[in-house]
Amino acid sequence: MFINLSNHKKSNNINEKVTFMKIILVAGARPNFPKIAPILKELENKTDIETILVHTGQHYDSNMSDVFFKELGIREPDINLGIRGNQAEQTAQIIEKFDKLVEEQKPDLAIVVGDVTSTLACAIVCAKRKIKLAHIEAGLRSFNYEMPEEINRIVTDVLSNYLFVTEESGIQNLIRQGIPSNKISFVGHVMIDTLIQNIEKAKNLQTWRELNLTNQGYAIMTLHRPQNVDDSENLQKAVDITIEISKKIQLVWPIHPRTKANLEKFNMLKQLEEANIKIIEPQGYLEFLNLVMHAKFIVTDSGGVQEETTYLRLPCLTLRDETERPITVDVGTNTVTGLNKRLILAKVTEILTGTYKKGAMPPLWDGFASKRIVDTLLKKNENAN
Repeated sequence: MFINLSNHKKSNNINEKVTFMKIILVAGARPNFPKIAPILKELENKTDIETILVHTGQHYDSNMSDVFFKELGIREPDINLGIRGNQAEQTAQIIEKFDKLVEEQKPDLAIVVGDVTSTLACAIVCAKRKIKLAHIEAGLRSFNYEMPEEINRIVTDVLSNYLFVTEESGIQNLIRQGIPSNKISFVGHVMIDTLIQNIEKAKNLQTWRELNLTNQGYAIMTLHRPQNVDDSENLQKAVDITIEISKKIQLVWPIHPRTKANLEKFNMLKQLEEANIKIIEPQGYLEFLNLVMHAKFIVTDSGGVQEETTYLRLPCLTLRDETERPITVDVGTNTVTGLNKRLILAKVTEILTGTYKKGAMPPLWDGFASKRIVDTLLKKNENAN
């Protein structure tokens, strides 16, 4: 476990009357990093807060982790738990190591984001150690209990003291679950804060040109969910769909390591070689955003991409049977298609002919979610004292 406590920032003004807080902010996997970046920035601007940034190491590949820290201006983590292994092993390791950390540091509050293994494991530790817990992106529900993320969301929300919601459906989900309304705050989406803060940087890149792509002349594919890539039958369906789409428009596929491994395992990579598909390595945050901004549409099974495309007013087809982010369908540019090839190709035709829905902006996706979160936490802490 790597520990570097030189980054801590404490109040240096002895005349300033403050209620001092020590907060642990946890990140573990690629989807977490754009969510912690604006929160960390807000926390670092407060003289009455000491922030300990913890990276569990759940994603330890440079393309899946380090590049995001560099591009988003996230400081080097104070502590890296350095976990490895499968999901069960990761959960056990995080609980053990995070528990020791909490015992040593005695924080007033821990903040977890999203729905990955790290989120769940740290929430369990906080509950047992009686450390107050804030969950960012609370209340999202797919109602698909075969998804590990759904279990992580439900358990984390039950254990949290402060639940910050990105869309109004989350409020109703939490209330139905029996969460008291005074624990719930509708604040908007921190990931949209990050997008807004970095959109000009992304615009200045030439990633799409460097890949010899034509503006609006390609679509993007991302695929990583276990139900799509671990099951050979579903992965073959996804490959067939990808090939059919590529007959209508060029496809760019930043391929997830898990997906690539399974394409090789099931001998499916060869099927893609002659198609109009450009397979590339996973991209950094800014590079991927640059590609998205110049694409015609996206085909994905990612949760975050559904939200980013809604903000950018870019058509999105989600290769799942449900979404925990219904605002992207009801208000935004997303359509949930599953692996229904006929529906997908019909929607692709709508997009290419200009008849696909335009979408609108969800409430409070304005770039100030992180400020609302930190202000709320400070106010609640002040009231508690």
